Amino acid sequence: MLVRELYEDSFHFEESTLAHYIYHLLAEQKISLGDDISKLDAVQADNQKVAELIRKNVLGIQKVRVYSLKMNKKEFYFIFASSPQEAIQFFTETFQQSPLNCHEYPLEFEFERGKEVVTFREMRKDFESFPAIAGRYGKGEKGINLQLK
Repeated sequence: MLVRELYEDSFHFEESTLAHYIYHLLAEQKISLGDDISKLDAVQADNQKVAELIRKNVLGIQKVRVYSLKMNKKEFYFIFASSPQEAIQFFTETFQQSPLNCHEYPLEFEFERGKEVVTFREMRKDFESFPAIAGRYGKGEKGINLQLK
């Protein structure tokens, strides 16, 4: 695998530490995008500089997850947020009640949207700001009722 592929994957999977580490090594010209990833083991990074890049989030990586929050016995809402606490707070402010529970779902979870099959990761691209309601699911209903907002 090439550094370029790993770097792209680090953005795709929102691996901020890895992305900033590679960014630092590229900026210091200790590696190139065309190198094999085995070269990452052979070079030394300045850990203080990498930590500062991560703290400043110079690459703008915002880790967003999807959470299922239970409103009642039959109704769940999927919310994009950066943490369970943020999802619960958003739910409470939006619906004026606390959720019965909150569980993280994998971003690769597939479901039908119209006639296509999509993942939450793909769907997240439709949103400009977070937290946001991704959709609603009612037990006994077919599929997830997407409510893009």
